[in-house]
Amino acid sequence: MKQFIVIILIICLSACLLVPLSACTKTADNVIRLSEVTHSIFYAPLYAAINLGYIEEEGVTLELTNGGGADKVMTAVLSGQVDLGFCGPEAVIYVYNEGRADYPQVIGQLTRMDGSFIIGRSDEVFDWATSFRGKEIIGGRKGGVPAMALEYCLKKNGYTIGTDVTLNYDVQFDLITAAFEGGVGDYCTMFEPAAATFQAQGKGYTLASVGKECGEIPYTAFCATKNYLEKNGDKVKAFLRAIGRGVDYVATHSVDEVAAAVAPSFAGVDIELIKKAVNNYRAIGAYVTDMRLNQTAFERLQDVIVEAGVMSKRATYSDVVNLSYLP
Repeated sequence: MKQFIVIILIICLSACLLVPLSACTKTADNVIRLSEVTHSIFYAPLYAAINLGYIEEEGVTLELTNGGGADKVMTAVLSGQVDLGFCGPEAVIYVYNEGRADYPQVIGQLTRMDGSFIIGRSDEVFDWATSFRGKEIIGGRKGGVPAMALEYCLKKNGYTIGTDVTLNYDVQFDLITAAFEGGVGDYCTMFEPAAATFQAQGKGYTLASVGKECGEIPYTAFCATKNYLEKNGDKVKAFLRAIGRGVDYVATHSVDEVAAAVAPSFAGVDIELIKKAVNNYRAIGAYVTDMRLNQTAFERLQDVIVEAGVMSKRATYSDVVNLSYLP
């Protein structure tokens, strides 16, 4: 009898190994596995929706993981390791342009401009037009929106990249802080609360906002493959309803209230630093009040990508953006 059970277990294991990973990791009907591009107060409405119980109230159990970059988030989405991705829409555009049949679609936007800040080694009087000349900046992965938004700002201020300023694309997104602390580069970019924490520890100084200088672009959004959306429409709608409530909360409550709502997602971070981070993002208008990604903003994002020389073929808005799951 024991030998029979062992044989059955071996057969089941073998069958699992022969089918796609997504089939072996099938989740319960109410579970959504979400991979976020990084963990930042830039995404306050998401954490507010989680910590205030909105997602649970909509009948969804969320499993949140940190992808550590848009490329890794998209890999997880396409392989079925997660259900939804939360990253820059550029990752969706790239996959669409490759001609994949079951390409992902953007289903809702959360932030409307770059959320990174310029970090320097001294408390200098910073000037976009002059401070970077002859310097090296750790700018993130080439082809990622953080790097392209920074490139856009540099060109706007008259720099020729590679001649007037050096952009270091070799450091992984989630290792930028450690690399800069270790002595790499003259400047780098950081999101909150990393930027405020870094300064509070006396390791560097927040000098400027990339988002404020670059202007509005659809920066971070939720996405999923067409196949997943077709099979899980009700669950996706419930999730987006909850996120929409988080968006409304961040838009209508005080900095103190928003900070208290997101604090459980940032254990160990001083509440005053969280308040400062929330206030910094509010000051530049980073948070959306409407999750619908409009076509004008979408085309401007593509302008930034094309100008960066990353792609020449533009994606079709109506194919890539699917807002039918929003309330």
